Amino acid sequence: MTDTAARNDTATRNDTATRNVTADREDRPPPPDRADPTAIGAQRVALPGSDVKVGPLGHLAAERQRLDALRWEHFDVTRTSATLGAEVSGISLADDLPDPVIADLARALADYKVLFFRDQPLTTAQHVAFARRFGELEVHPFLPANTDSPEVVRFAKSADVGGYENGWHHDVTWREVPSMGAVLHAVEVPDSGGDTLFADAHAALDELEPQLRERVDGLLAVHDFVHVFGHTLSPDDLASMRELHPPVAHPVIATHDRTGRDHLYVNRFFVSHLTEADGEPLDPAESAQLIDALCRPFETPELQVRLRWEPDSVAFWDNRAVQHYACSDYWPDVRVMERASIVGTRPVRR
Repeated sequence: MTDTAARNDTATRNDTATRNVTADREDRPPPPDRADPTAIGAQRVALPGSDVKVGPLGHLAAERQRLDALRWEHFDVTRTSATLGAEVSGISLADDLPDPVIADLARALADYKVLFFRDQPLTTAQHVAFARRFGELEVHPFLPANTDSPEVVRFAKSADVGGYENGWHHDVTWREVPSMGAVLHAVEVPDSGGDTLFADAHAALDELEPQLRERVDGLLAVHDFVHVFGHTLSPDDLASMRELHPPVAHPVIATHDRTGRDHLYVNRFFVSHLTEADGEPLDPAESAQLIDALCRPFETPELQVRLRWEPDSVAFWDNRAVQHYACSDYWPDVRVMERASIVGTRPVRR
């Protein structure tokens, strides 16, 4: 075969192969929609003989893609986990920030659920002034305050004072009107340990099995401060505080007042039991089982973001959209944090 014939033969074979590949591609179905977890086989499956599930959490994809499409004018944002958490840079919280910047931060908080800031040295007055730009500040009736301001709770841990916040919870859900959010400032941190984790309450709701979600839809959770703070009070003080803060019922599934998205609103720290919508208590065994099932999604790492504290780091979280957990792995080292909490609205289901 001549060189010319060989080249022609090779060209013919390549052309035929190209037509075959093209035809094969045309016969194939279109690629699945990446936003649809069922279309790409993103299914959770239980391990044999266990209720532990493995597999991709496909329902996170749409929210992750939405967050990646956001753009910000007044500061820079870096997403830090799949559906929650963003590190914000380019602004100083000690400054008297213009209203448009505050409005953008409020929008970013609603989107990312928790915002992280580094290298933010703040006086108590500056801390209070920044938090107050987002609403009225609450005074906590049980936790010690910074001596300079009753609105700032001081968490000072050492060899003599251990950390007992290492459980998943929303803050002050035992109030009729719980916190909207909180601004936590790291005053002194250990060389290692003492991280804070946050879990997405919207994604936790999406993680529920359909039958469980249907069962709890419309139920109420009764929240009570006694579970955590009752042991610190004398009988007389407990009776007085009970008059001021009686148990309160909030929807198990609540609607976020800013975003309109539903989220779980149950935590082991403060929920004593569940009731029907009319206030009729559930059977105690079923109530306990449901509370446990509703709290388990928050323990899923894919729904979480973890903050490694540095001196003068600040976390600003949406107390409705996330639960948080303060690691107590640094004893007997010192960890000092200060928190200003912003009054919110009463949880409802729309």
